[in-house]
Amino acid sequence: MKESEKIQETELYQPIHDYFVKLGFEVHAEVNGCDLAASKDGELIIIELKLNLNLDLLIQAVKRQRLTEYVYIAIPRPNYSMFSRKWKDLCFLVRRLELGLITVSLKGENPLVDIILNPSPFNREKSMRAAKKKTKSIIAEIQGRHGNYNVGGSTGKKIMTAYKENVIHIACCLKKYGQLSPKKLRELGTGKKTLSILNNNFYGWFERVERGVYKLGNKGKAALNDFPELAAYYEGILSKEDENG
Repeated sequence: MKESEKIQETELYQPIHDYFVKLGFEVHAEVNGCDLAASKDGELIIIELKLNLNLDLLIQAVKRQRLTEYVYIAIPRPNYSMFSRKWKDLCFLVRRLELGLITVSLKGENPLVDIILNPSPFNREKSMRAAKKKTKSIIAEIQGRHGNYNVGGSTGKKIMTAYKENVIHIACCLKKYGQLSPKKLRELGTGKKTLSILNNNFYGWFERVERGVYKLGNKGKAALNDFPELAAYYEGILSKEDENG
């Protein structure tokens, strides 16, 4: 099949039909609204054919789960990489819905049918255990922020993170007290990441005066003007500490 030719849904039918026939199934098309139905020893498989994996297809397939737990969706093999984030995310969604996934390659004389996923119960607890590190990271990020300086849904805008707040905190300390060591900064509450922030100096705000001593550079002084709310927040904390100290 030439790549320039437009694929039709009907072209997916015969390769899948033949695949399941070889497995011993009796296969028929357009059975009570189902694109393809296969049965063997009382077991029913339903397969919905589409050119793209989209919301309509997923809804249709999920409705078929009222008829049998063995529901597949079948699409042409995508042109993009099967190792791409897009494909992995689509597979995760299909697996999350407890559906099966079939791809059909129509290039060449012999179409190739691949069973990418078989329908199976989704283990939500196992999935959450696998993402436990990410969950802890989100909680830590929330705990590391001291205000809500972002707008949900924003794109193309710089995001205020707990890390950047930490950088601003250090900058405020150096602005107020001048040259300080990481130890002294930690005593002022800048946290355990203080030394790595100063050493890495991703934003170029800090200058090393000598071994173990840092100051706020001109770039850092200017940058604090871009974050007046946070700067005022940390300056207020430092002023209270001076009063209590």
